[in-house]
Amino acid sequence: MVNDDDPRLAVVTGASSGIGQAAAVEFARRGWSVALVGRNQARLAEATSGVRAAASGGAVTAYPCDFAVLDEVRGLAERLRADHPRVDVLANNAGGMIARRYTTVDGFELTIQTNHLAPFLLSHLLRDRLTGGRIVNTASVIHARGRLDPADLNGTRARYTRFSAYGAAKQANVLFALEAAGRWPEILSTSYHPGVVRSRFGGESPVVQFFYRWAPGLRSPEQGADTLLWLATEPAAAITSGGYYVDRKLTQPGPRAADPAAASALWAASESALGL
Repeated sequence: MVNDDDPRLAVVTGASSGIGQAAAVEFARRGWSVALVGRNQARLAEATSGVRAAASGGAVTAYPCDFAVLDEVRGLAERLRADHPRVDVLANNAGGMIARRYTTVDGFELTIQTNHLAPFLLSHLLRDRLTGGRIVNTASVIHARGRLDPADLNGTRARYTRFSAYGAAKQANVLFALEAAGRWPEILSTSYHPGVVRSRFGGESPVVQFFYRWAPGLRSPEQGADTLLWLATEPAAAITSGGYYVDRKLTQPGPRAADPAAASALWAASESALGL
């Protein structure tokens, strides 16, 4: 049973480090309950301890889950549903750039599965818990370079590069928010670009890893999480459902990510791929 006096709950995926951890800390500092989701159990435990140290009233719980395995995503949804009658914010933040083509145990290319299909599935499985709540998708400006083909989610018709696969997956994040706004009007759905953030991103490539750790001028994880937190907490009347945001401002995404027909086609292809 939902008690309106209970702290609001944010489910944050990719919460073991970077933007996700920074967002989880700030939610907890503001008195929210936080469910941290992460793949690496040791890093997740460490992040959870830090979030608990910042908490001011809400519960802080860790949920290990590897988005490269869809059965783990289904299990995560079951645990969240059992523990929480309501989810106020689902921050679909997990994902990453993969150096080489890799097919998961579920038969999907790893980049599109971890960045899009897994959060798409989790969102569907938590939909009733999210009534009156919000979904915030961490996208990227690189979405504008994506060439997502809903009829070929695995990208088998084109040569694989980490940037092309990542751009297509981030385009999917923007299109998901756009289509969810129409299909799920009871949920406020958005996507955003966090900026280029100093993080563990690109760990499989020494060059990319060096850039994201040491290049000058990168944003801190806290700065990268700012728009996520704003979209999660600003009065709903100030937010455009389906919108793509940069630095708290509604921004026109790339043409492919603003196409309603592409959004509808992606939704249908994703449901079919996942058996929803």
